[in-house]
Amino acid sequence: MKIQALAPQASGTPPSNGQSTLCTWVTFQKVKCLCHPFTLTYFDKSPAVRPNIYSIATRGASTVLWQVDGGGVEENCPVGMDGVVSVFPNGMKKLLTTRSWDFIGFPMEANRTTTESDIIVGMLDTGIWPESASFSDEGFGPPPTKWKGTCQTSSNFTCNNKIIGARYYRSNGKVPPEDFASPRDSEGHGTHTASTAAGNVVSGCPYADILAAFDDAIADGVDIISLSVGGFFPRDYFEDPIAIGAFHSMKNGILTSNSAGNSGPDPASITNFSPWSLSVAASVIDRKFLTALHLGNNMTYEGELPLNTFEMNDMVPLIYGGDAPNTSAGSDASYSRYCYEGSLNMSLVTGKIVLCDALSDGVGAMSAGAVGTVMPSDGYTDLSFAFPLPTSCLDSNYTSDVHEYINSTSTPTANIQKTTEAKNELAPFVVWFSSRGPNPITRDILSPDIAAPGVNILAAWTEASSLTGVPGDTRVVPYNIISGTSMACPHASGAAAYVKSFHPTWSPAAIKSALMTTASPMSAERNTDLEFAYGAGQLNPLQAANPGLVYDVGEADYVKFLCGQGYNDTKLQLVTGENITCSAATNGTVWDLNYPSFAVSTEHGAGVTRTFTRTVTNVGSPVSTYKAIVVGPPELSIQVEPGVLSFKSLGETQTFTVTVGVAALSNPVISGSLVWDDGVYKARSPIVAYVYDSSV
Repeated sequence: MKIQALAPQASGTPPSNGQSTLCTWVTFQKVKCLCHPFTLTYFDKSPAVRPNIYSIATRGASTVLWQVDGGGVEENCPVGMDGVVSVFPNGMKKLLTTRSWDFIGFPMEANRTTTESDIIVGMLDTGIWPESASFSDEGFGPPPTKWKGTCQTSSNFTCNNKIIGARYYRSNGKVPPEDFASPRDSEGHGTHTASTAAGNVVSGCPYADILAAFDDAIADGVDIISLSVGGFFPRDYFEDPIAIGAFHSMKNGILTSNSAGNSGPDPASITNFSPWSLSVAASVIDRKFLTALHLGNNMTYEGELPLNTFEMNDMVPLIYGGDAPNTSAGSDASYSRYCYEGSLNMSLVTGKIVLCDALSDGVGAMSAGAVGTVMPSDGYTDLSFAFPLPTSCLDSNYTSDVHEYINSTSTPTANIQKTTEAKNELAPFVVWFSSRGPNPITRDILSPDIAAPGVNILAAWTEASSLTGVPGDTRVVPYNIISGTSMACPHASGAAAYVKSFHPTWSPAAIKSALMTTASPMSAERNTDLEFAYGAGQLNPLQAANPGLVYDVGEADYVKFLCGQGYNDTKLQLVTGENITCSAATNGTVWDLNYPSFAVSTEHGAGVTRTFTRTVTNVGSPVSTYKAIVVGPPELSIQVEPGVLSFKSLGETQTFTVTVGVAALSNPVISGSLVWDDGVYKARSPIVAYVYDSSV
């Protein structure tokens, strides 16, 4: 697989000119609207803030508008004026961040196709570190002829036959001192995700830059777009630049894979959920990291949170932060116990390990001269990350034991040992921070779609900054271990590229269906949110290449769905670029969208019955007969008609209905499944019923 790096960089500080500066992007029917003589606003003529014009993906533009006479941009450029679909401030999207591929059954020895090197994955992230060994082009031929992109080579950035193209975006024209005016990654997030999706053996991302990156990716000829970026809260489909960009990618035969978000475990916290993209949750793999604290009384305690690479050979003095307040700076024990920066007395702390009563980044202890720190884990488990000094994070019961030990002797000592690897017997399960469903815009579409490894993922890293980014931490590493749905997303992107290498003519929906219907079921006991945590289940790339049946969806199907959701003709025509007319006779319902999963929402104490219509395409054995196998709890009545589907050729389609009856639910969410089984292939779809909470 080859990589195109698309690097929308973090936005700098706005100019302090005494005016309210709004960087706004709008979608237009025609670019000529850029020159419309606005009554109350005008475009900033500064060459540093040139408008971005999106021609292929969104028919839109972004620029800086100055607010005048107290009027907001929305009022000054109303929707509907000269073909304006929507106007909103150029907000930010946040970045959602070895063993993992083996764990999901995708080893180096997996079956490959000769066309795999012709699959192009477009990574929209913080950039890429091209010198990483993960991006060596040894053994790769030249880019495929379909490639139409470019490589921006500023800041000594170079492409090769692995990284075949790279672009850099900064809609406000300002480059922070610590960053590069190029696709080179100064933060590490983009390098990590790129090497996960297609590698060898910050403050945010502005909306305007996201749309520009989608536009270029489509024009350049990528096959898969991987987007580990998400919003802070859910937005309507046509007010979300990721959903809009993904729709146009779908129109051009490109699947967009995006992270579900890191706002879990709250319900409806998912921020990427458009039906035409793939929403990926983060799951835990069967590896965890433990860091041991050894005390002078020969007691040893282990915790999961720190990734400690420091060598501490000897026992060193141990002190409680509350016993070392920096009184000269006005600090007392009630402050220093938490080891806040500046709260600790350097003369008492220097050369010692400090016990702190709050979880932090360790900067307070480090700046006071400590050589290590012990902190409570505050319940954060199942993931690990680096600290700028030796660190032990323990359960609160264990930190209480450490405190008692300090009080029991006049010379307490401790040693923080290097992190070791251990087996996680409970994996896989969805990690607590992964955003949950249900879909906040369309309640009866199941979100997220799938789960993939996103915890403690080892991948390439930038060498432009230190391991933690903390001043005083001088460690620079070529690889790093981090966690997030940002790490899960590129696993799914890589799997999607793998499927496309076997089936280059498949639509984005067919590839998405293959990934979902072959996913491995996950444990309801370990994931109490059920499918709202993991969707169809754990990613299974090898099985996805041969799903047997696929649920295909095209642009016309999504348009019918959107018509049925109440979007008007004008908005649909402007966003899609098609001459669309919604009518009661042709409007689709959410239950008829050919989705590979089923969701039924109901109000508290009420029952409901829904009938879903689905069509599957035979991509397995030419002559085959599939039988419906239904599993579900007593509260779910599931009927499939017909219960047998017979095919005589590849590409043949069959239509069936699924009627789901839901009694008044005693649990907030219950689930079952439908499996089409011909003895060789199994296509599994989850069926979820839940009580909809209107307050969420």
